[in-house]
Amino acid sequence: MAKKMTIDDKLVFYEQLWALLSELHIGVFTVDAKRKITSFNRAAESLTGYEEKEVIGKYCHQVFRNDLCAGECKFHEAVEAEQASLSFDVEFTDRHREKRSITKIVTPLYNLSRELIGCMEIFQDRSAFEELINRVRYGERQLKMILDNLDIGVFTVTRSGLITFFNTAAERISGFQREEVIGKPGALLMGHGPADGASLLKQAVEDGKARSNKKGVLTTKDRKIIPIRANYMALRNEQGHVIGGLATVQDLSLIDQLQRAITSKYTFGDMIGKDPAIQKVFDIVPVIAESDATVLIEGATGTGKDLLAKVIHNASRRAKKPMVKVNCAALPDNLLESEMFGYVKGAFTGADKDKPGRFQEADGGTIFLDEIGDLPLSLQAKLLRVLEDKEFYPLGSRKITKVDVRIIAATNQGLERLVEAKRFREDLFYRLNVIRLELPSLRERRADIPLLIDHTLKRLSTAKGNKASRISEEAMEVLLNYAYPGNVRELENILEHALILCQDDVIEPRHLPIFLRDGIPVRSDDGDFPTGEALSSEKERILRALRNNRWLRGETARELSMDRTTLWRKMKRYNLRP
Repeated sequence: MAKKMTIDDKLVFYEQLWALLSELHIGVFTVDAKRKITSFNRAAESLTGYEEKEVIGKYCHQVFRNDLCAGECKFHEAVEAEQASLSFDVEFTDRHREKRSITKIVTPLYNLSRELIGCMEIFQDRSAFEELINRVRYGERQLKMILDNLDIGVFTVTRSGLITFFNTAAERISGFQREEVIGKPGALLMGHGPADGASLLKQAVEDGKARSNKKGVLTTKDRKIIPIRANYMALRNEQGHVIGGLATVQDLSLIDQLQRAITSKYTFGDMIGKDPAIQKVFDIVPVIAESDATVLIEGATGTGKDLLAKVIHNASRRAKKPMVKVNCAALPDNLLESEMFGYVKGAFTGADKDKPGRFQEADGGTIFLDEIGDLPLSLQAKLLRVLEDKEFYPLGSRKITKVDVRIIAATNQGLERLVEAKRFREDLFYRLNVIRLELPSLRERRADIPLLIDHTLKRLSTAKGNKASRISEEAMEVLLNYAYPGNVRELENILEHALILCQDDVIEPRHLPIFLRDGIPVRSDDGDFPTGEALSSEKERILRALRNNRWLRGETARELSMDRTTLWRKMKRYNLRP
């Protein structure tokens, strides 16, 4: 049996409700049984133009001259009709002689003995919403068309911050479709802190002054935080009255990516993936970054070892010092020692001056030894000494050079297997194997493929100025069913190929590389996949499982003995959604 709410519980509940309604810009005031005002929230002050201290203790009809109640007391009407509440629309003139369209709810209040003790009145301004809808959706269709075709994101809000218009560029930047955000608070996208976009837009609406060229962040549909530059301004009607606000948003992701590429300042936000296989790595990287321990990163070609090394360095205390990369497989054996450890004048013919090596260049920072499995045995002993003592002899020198470096090594070969084959020193392997991270291949984290496709497509299309902003269902099915032996790097190359060939807004199978096109399902002349009892039965089976599992994809996939990616693809094909 449910526990009854105590008086204290009710007081807490009403306090929370009161604060919530104020945040949503919904006006609330209460009166006692004699219709004297007993409380008046902030939103009520804003909507009516009256301050709480001015109205407390006064009769409501004296303050509002009955026009807020359409000339008659709905309080007593609700009581006499024995109704829990009455809802009605009314035209109201506020203290500043501005007319507002108000939706009002009147609710009688009773004590525990069911004695009438007063009334709560809740009201919200519909004026801005109605005018914006009329202006943007109907009265100014040309304006709507222009806004829809701009390359910059544009959205408008009511005076209370609810989104009323959302152009195509805003959809592309945020990942939301307009029907998903219309009527929702702008804070859904822009945050609600003192310096966040929603607050700046609210300030522009309140004082009529534009806030221009403001940097901030926007939260996308997949909860990713992207950098933006925005302008916020008040939106006025023909009479010059402020009826809402307008924001223009420019995606700074490309500029941010270019700056990171120039400075190599990659952060945790650059690591993409939600699959448990990659999340295990992401979860421990912040802890690893704080230490100075040697890190060994293993993974197949194209899994992101280079990026992970940069992220670890940039999150460490050495971030302000250099990170120097040495590709052990790219340098000839006879040059590798001099490149890594440097040489002194006269060390060999042509050495006419001292030259510092990569370890000296990385002093105070990090050295990244990529493809360390290809390091010659002759150099492995010297590297072991650097790991143990942080010192070495440059080529041709009798003087020890000391360095303070952190070593991150990476390989696409199993070092343990190389040790067994006597191609890698066992003692060096154990020195490197302090912290070992294994990056899974893309086929081991297939659930991340749609996320990686979306992220990569946005980055590449922005950088190259392509129109294509999405992938057709057929093309997505091809991409989801490919094995990706080249992993994330191969996926990026495939999408870059598609963007070069695609001159439209949507990437189709014909834009993909030829080797991917085998096995693409053929569509009928009307553009639909073949239908039949088998497909209909499968759709019903999936829909039933989704409903049984409250639309949770993981649990549904387990019940159907189906991969989550396959389930997602079939939900898209059959247009299944909650």
